[in-house]
Amino acid sequence: MKKEIFRTIKYFLIASSAGLIEMVSFALLTELSGWPYWPCYLIALILSVLWNFTLNRRYTFHSCNNIAVAMCKVAAYYAVFTPLSTVLGNYLAETAGMNGYLVTLLNMLFNGVTEYLYQRFVVFGKSIDSRS
Repeated sequence: MKKEIFRTIKYFLIASSAGLIEMVSFALLTELSGWPYWPCYLIALILSVLWNFTLNRRYTFHSCNNIAVAMCKVAAYYAVFTPLSTVLGNYLAETAGMNGYLVTLLNMLFNGVTEYLYQRFVVFGKSIDSRS
C-alpha cells in the first residue's frame, strides 16, 4: 500500500512538470503566434505527453517492457482523449468564451487522473517494477 501511494505521488510530481511544460508552451504559442486555441493546445499537449511518458515509464513504473508496445497503448489513449479535449476545449474557448488558460487547466486535470489510471493498469500493469 505504501509503495502504491509513493508511486502515485511520484507520478503526479512528474505529471506536474509535464503540466508546466504544457502551460508554458501553450502560453508562448497563444501569446506569440496569434493562432486559435486548438493548435496551441495540441502542440503543448504533445510536448507534455512525450515528457510525461518518458519520465514516468522510467522513474515511476520502473518498466522494462517493450517501449514501442507501451507507446502504442499510450497512443490509443490519446487517440480518444486528444480529439475530445481539443474539440471540447476549442468550443469552450472560442465559442463559449471561456478563458483558454482555464480550459487548458481543466483538460490537464482530467488528463492527469485518467492517464494515471490508464498507465498504471493498462500500459504498465504487468510490467511494473520489472526494471532493476
